[in-house]
Amino acid sequence: MADDELLAFRKSWKRELTDKNEDKTQTVRIETAICSKSKSTSTLNQGGEGDAKCVAESNDEPKYVSIASGLLDGRTSPLLERIQEERTRRKRQYHRTTDTYRVSSQHPQKKASKGEKLVDLLIQDLNELNDIPFFDIELPYELALKIFQYLDFAELGRCAQVSKAWAQLAEDGVLWYRLCLKAGYQLDASVCDSPCWKSTLRDCLSSHNTVRSNWKSRVGSIVQLQYELGKVLCDVSSCDNFVLAGYTSGDVRLWDTLHWDASASYLKANSLSANTEPRPQVTHVQVSSTLAAAAYQDGCVDVWSTQTGGQPIHHYQSAGGGLQALTLSTDSSTLASASGRRVRLDHCDDHGYWRSGCSSQLPQPVDSLLLVPDRPPGRPLAAAVAGDSVYLLDPREAVEPHVLHSVYGHPVTCLAASSSQLALGVKSSGWAMHDGGNKIQVYSLETRQSVVRVGTSEGDFTCIHLSHPHLLACGNKDRRVRLFDLRSGSSVVSLYAHHLGVTAVQADDWKIVSGGDEGLVCVWDSRAGAKLWEMHNRHPVRHVRFQGSMLVTANIPDEKTPRGACITDDDLTAHRRHRGVISRYDFSEDATAQDHILPICRSNYAESHGYNYNIGLAVPYDTLRGAYPAY
Repeated sequence: MADDELLAFRKSWKRELTDKNEDKTQTVRIETAICSKSKSTSTLNQGGEGDAKCVAESNDEPKYVSIASGLLDGRTSPLLERIQEERTRRKRQYHRTTDTYRVSSQHPQKKASKGEKLVDLLIQDLNELNDIPFFDIELPYELALKIFQYLDFAELGRCAQVSKAWAQLAEDGVLWYRLCLKAGYQLDASVCDSPCWKSTLRDCLSSHNTVRSNWKSRVGSIVQLQYELGKVLCDVSSCDNFVLAGYTSGDVRLWDTLHWDASASYLKANSLSANTEPRPQVTHVQVSSTLAAAAYQDGCVDVWSTQTGGQPIHHYQSAGGGLQALTLSTDSSTLASASGRRVRLDHCDDHGYWRSGCSSQLPQPVDSLLLVPDRPPGRPLAAAVAGDSVYLLDPREAVEPHVLHSVYGHPVTCLAASSSQLALGVKSSGWAMHDGGNKIQVYSLETRQSVVRVGTSEGDFTCIHLSHPHLLACGNKDRRVRLFDLRSGSSVVSLYAHHLGVTAVQADDWKIVSGGDEGLVCVWDSRAGAKLWEMHNRHPVRHVRFQGSMLVTANIPDEKTPRGACITDDDLTAHRRHRGVISRYDFSEDATAQDHILPICRSNYAESHGYNYNIGLAVPYDTLRGAYPAY
């Protein structure tokens, strides 16, 4: 209860007790007057007996009765003392705002009446059941819990050391459950799923710190996702635990890194492409948590389910021949493809039927295409780059696409999107080169207006990643990786990353992973601006994606049919040189277990053969057979 409510409650109780005492005082006055009148009219013997009876009654009466009798007899000193004591007590109570019971225990006062004791005991019992002491006031438990929910786990730990009542409040499971959700752990769990959410959060933070340490020290395992001989890698896509790859032979392979023996690993092509000789090679692949899509050189597009695999669940033929771009939404069943100047959007309804939602014709051929992530169900939004313009395609709006950006003579070199923003690299030419060089324009998808412009580089921007609501990572042909703060438009860090141009980049709150044309994969600490480690392969890095403790990289050769090389025979060396590589790194706690690390990586440096970069990391060895598992 608040202090004013407590005082009002006391006053109301005291007022009721005072009214009852006044009624009793009037009754006593009448009885005393009758007793004194009988004494004056009775005989001496009768008077003696009456005096003795009155004295006996006065001994059994309360103190206020004796005070009233004293007033009738002309004695006022007891009443004055009583009034003085009451004034002193009320002054002390008024000047002290701390708890009444604590003050009364530290500074004992005069003995209170029986009615005041009952009021104090009642309020004390109520406070012990429902209230939490906040030094000068007492709050209900629910209100105190509402205040504590704005504290983080470190502040809750400090509050738990204040008192037992605060410790009980700081250990409440609802508070720690909300902290788990705020930190991004156990998002699908309810408050009843864990008996102790504080321990759950502690375990999650410990595991997160272990994974970060493994990332920095390059401690973990690596697996190369191999297929069969005679197949050169064309394109790679990954999402969650799925990795999808397309080959020059027309084969499409899907890996589930959680269940390596899943039946959906082998995907069959449509009958038209499967019966064509020679089979057209795969040009684009895309995968999400539920769907996998592939586009072939003849313009056919196949869509599979990642749960069942096997035959395609959707297939269509592009009218304009080969496709320039293919993209798949990560959170909905929406597929977008571009052939020439035409952009097509297909989506799956609630009954499992695929329908064409939008088909638009752009003024110029499409260079790149993407779908904006985290859109509401049934409201897809696509962004297409055609020359020096960027268009937004919304099936709910008019047939004509919306022009988001267009500057004549300044082509767009790369594109990236988040749920609320769209970033694009613009190549400057002519007089614009004197204005700081090439730039990155960031647009708001809500207002469709330019928000900020960052970057000043003479080289072309080749890749962009919106890693954080306020951070943007990009790669450039000038061999640098840059990180910008979109709130201020300033550069956070600029790293000389690769010997050739940067081809792929991704970043989070503390690290950056980049890939270059020379085949180098580099991991950087963005806060320290230092390189943590690197891995090399002969082909350019075209795909980089990490999530949690997993990292997937793909080195895809530019030449799909190398001259003078026979890749259809059993020559492992020649095939390895030209095929391309998909690598999956695992930096989780389980990957550091002794039985998870490959035998070659558990060897010591005294051995006469073999080499390694880190004793806890499994790396590929070209001259040693069985050094790593192949899937």
